[in-house]
Amino acid sequence: MGFLEVMRERGLVAQITHEDELGAHLASGPRTAYCGFDPSADSLHVGSLLPIMALRRWQAAGHRVVALVGGGTGLIGDPSGKTEMRQMVEEDGLQKNLAGIRGQLERFLDLKDPKRGIVVNNADWLGELKYLPFLREIGRHFSVNRMLTADCFKQRLEKGLSFFEFNYMLLQSYDFLHLYKAQGCTVQLGGDDQWSNMLSGVDLVRRLTGGKAFCVTLPLLATSDGRKMGKTEKGAVWLDAEKTSPFEYYQYWRNVEDVMVEPCLRYFTDLEMPEILRLGALKDAAINEAKKRLAWECTTIAHGKAAADEAQESAGRLFGAGSPGGVAGGDSGNEPEHFVSRSELSALLGGHQGSNNQDISIVDLLAAAGVVETKAEAKRLIQQGGLSLDNVKITDLQARIPIKSLEKSGGCLVRKGKKHYHRIRLRD
Repeated sequence: MGFLEVMRERGLVAQITHEDELGAHLASGPRTAYCGFDPSADSLHVGSLLPIMALRRWQAAGHRVVALVGGGTGLIGDPSGKTEMRQMVEEDGLQKNLAGIRGQLERFLDLKDPKRGIVVNNADWLGELKYLPFLREIGRHFSVNRMLTADCFKQRLEKGLSFFEFNYMLLQSYDFLHLYKAQGCTVQLGGDDQWSNMLSGVDLVRRLTGGKAFCVTLPLLATSDGRKMGKTEKGAVWLDAEKTSPFEYYQYWRNVEDVMVEPCLRYFTDLEMPEILRLGALKDAAINEAKKRLAWECTTIAHGKAAADEAQESAGRLFGAGSPGGVAGGDSGNEPEHFVSRSELSALLGGHQGSNNQDISIVDLLAAAGVVETKAEAKRLIQQGGLSLDNVKITDLQARIPIKSLEKSGGCLVRKGKKHYHRIRLRD
């Protein structure tokens, strides 16, 4: 099955340019496609997975990939989907980010053989451009009137769009032109919010070279109520194991809402469609089988089989065999850890900490350890019956915990709601 057929079967196609021509182009031999990644952080996150998996499927179809990390365009920032100008990243910070992102891409893509795939940094060519020649060669092909109708700019006009950001479309289009000439790249893949920028790149390549150029956009990743996927109470779900541990990553996929299980299996795993349809048809308690499989497959791709096995085993120990994730069955050892120092405890106790017989307000402890953002959040959890310590439900807003409970080797196990576990440990 060809690339486009696989993508359509999995529901991964939003829009395509020159569809019939592209089908014939791909059928006539191996081709090169590229996709760009924003280097504004030293790690990609779950929101980056759709384009990464698109490149993965492109490779699986026998084609070559170019993963572009925007060291040049990252100095400006893409205005697409933003109501305000992005915060600019300093150049030295970009280098650290580029290194981190490359390491993550290598886990999803075959980048050992340049004939299969490479990573490039557009700073290598954008940094060499001279402004006047660029305007004469490239800028004259862009209509300002047409650019202002593009979705990526239109929503910014009311609050203000800087000329600085207005250049982004030209630079991204130039990336396609450069990769067409330097790497034989004829296809760009990207999120559907990039449609305007990608169309401009296709038009520029065809106009200046007379060659073939195409783009394929992917649906935007959202939950059933329209919210962006990839967020938790702690923030973004990162692909870096130091930012989001394999256990937390596993738990993120384990806890997706029921209606998102089949789409996520289609989008983010390499399972064959008959198995995806079987798992997606499971209902009620049986859907937990599908969620566990989704979590294991996603964690295996991102962090390796050993990490996925360990995360699954830890979840089983923590939640209990057959549990839907609501009742603890034992210690995991992989839940997020939070530390509170003796000096912090002393401050909370008015400078008198020192006796093992002392105790501390649970509300104060949770806030000091960072398990909750505010004391008000801790109180709400208690009032709603959503807080347990060492498997004991807390119902009293004035409840206190002995300090010696924190000094034991395992610290104190906190459960927020039904599925979120944290461990608080004491340190000197």
